[in-house]
Order: sequence, then C-alpha cells, then structure tokens
Amino acid sequence: MFARLFGRNRTPDVPPTTGGRLVYAVGDVHGRLDALEPLLRDIGQDVLTAPPAERPMLIFLGDYVDRGPESRQVVDLILRMQADEAFETVALKGNHEEALLQFLDDPSFGATWMEHGGGPTLVSYGVQPPATRTDAEAWQRVRDAFDKALPADHRSFFGNLRLMETVGDYAFVHAGVRPGVPLEQQAERDLLWIRHEFLQDRGPFGKVIVHGHTPAEEPQLMKHRLGVDTGAYATGLLTAVRLRDEGQTLIQARARRG
Repeated sequence: MFARLFGRNRTPDVPPTTGGRLVYAVGDVHGRLDALEPLLRDIGQDVLTAPPAERPMLIFLGDYVDRGPESRQVVDLILRMQADEAFETVALKGNHEEALLQFLDDPSFGATWMEHGGGPTLVSYGVQPPATRTDAEAWQRVRDAFDKALPADHRSFFGNLRLMETVGDYAFVHAGVRPGVPLEQQAERDLLWIRHEFLQDRGPFGKVIVHGHTPAEEPQLMKHRLGVDTGAYATGLLTAVRLRDEGQTLIQARARRG
C-alpha cells in the first residue's frame, strides 16, 4: 500500500535531501512478523521498479520485541536482512530492547517488563513467565532460562543496536530528541523514551527527525519530524517511509490477522 505525501504539511522551501541515497525507515514492529514480511516484500518490489545506483538503506527504528507474538522470529528476519547484500540494513535500539537487556541484568525487573508486553517475547523464545509475578526466585529461574534460550546472534544483535543514524538532512532515532540539545549531545534516555517535550515542539531539531515510539492512527509527516509508528502490535498496520531527494512516500502493510 503506497501513498505519496511529498509536500503535505510543508512550507514551499527547499525540501530535505538524502544526498541521493534511497532510504526506507520502518516503524515499531513489536513482534508482528505477519506485518513485517509483507512490508519487506513491498519494499523489495519498490526497489526493483527503479534500481538505484547505490545500495539502498533499510533502517529499523527499534521496538522489535514485546506485545506481539513473534519477537524471536522478527529478530531472525532482521538478522537475515542484515546479511543480505541487497540492502545496507541498520537496526536502532528501542526502549523495549532496553527493557529486555535490563531483565537479563536484573531478574527483579521481570514484573515491570511483563506490564509492558514482555510476556509474549519470553514465550517466543520458549520460556514461560512465572505464574506469580512477585516471586523473586521464580523470576531468577525465568531469567536463567531466557539467558540460556537466547541465541548468540540475538544476544549480539540486542547488545549492538545503534541509537541514531544520519543520512543527509535526516536523523533516525527511536523516540525523538530533546529540543534545544545538539544531536551529538542527545542523552540515550531521551532517544529511547522522550514523548511530549519532543512531539509538542515545532522544531527545528538540527535535522528532520524520523522516529517511532509514539503510535498514531496515521503517520505524521511534518516539516521537522516524521513519525511512522502506527501501532502494529494492536492495529496490524506496519508503516515505513521511503525517502529520496524527490520526496517522501509511505509504504504500509496490513497483517494477515488484525
């Protein structure tokens, strides 16, 4: 599903540039393999319609795990994309990946992680959450089982996620940036968690910020920020934005189930 949106919510000044690079940025997946697979097929077909001279970039904006049923399978697919020479694939860190890593370091964090969708992630790796969320010994056992079940390439994936990627006039992050702070001085917590201070600021932010984290019924393509989280874990609708010097195009895929 494609929608050409160049010019919407923009003043008639010079549009941002990718420096000629073809870039696709994918919003929060949250374990919805059934939405990610068709979206990547559509992106692949889009590249074939007008193959660029330089290898296109595929940037994932974080939150691959939690809430949806197939977190492990989503990570497997992203790892395959990173190994595929057809794209330069970049995976950014989201706050849900931070939560997963925190649980590995501190089993007592498990109950909090469950409140934010960690249960389906454990199940996707073959680990059952404890029946009683306040049982510290049970959480230690679950943490140890998860640590054992986590493949080495997944552990490396989670441990090496980037916080920011820049291409031309665009900067890609998970949540947003702290207004008034230079991009190179942004705090990790803001890049992973910020909401209202960023969303309510009209910018500019140094570059056009492409982000996920805060779901909305429709993508938000504004002058200084592009928000592409359409709540795939609940809606089944996963969104990517295609960026090139000629403009911005949405590519969306609907999951097989709602």
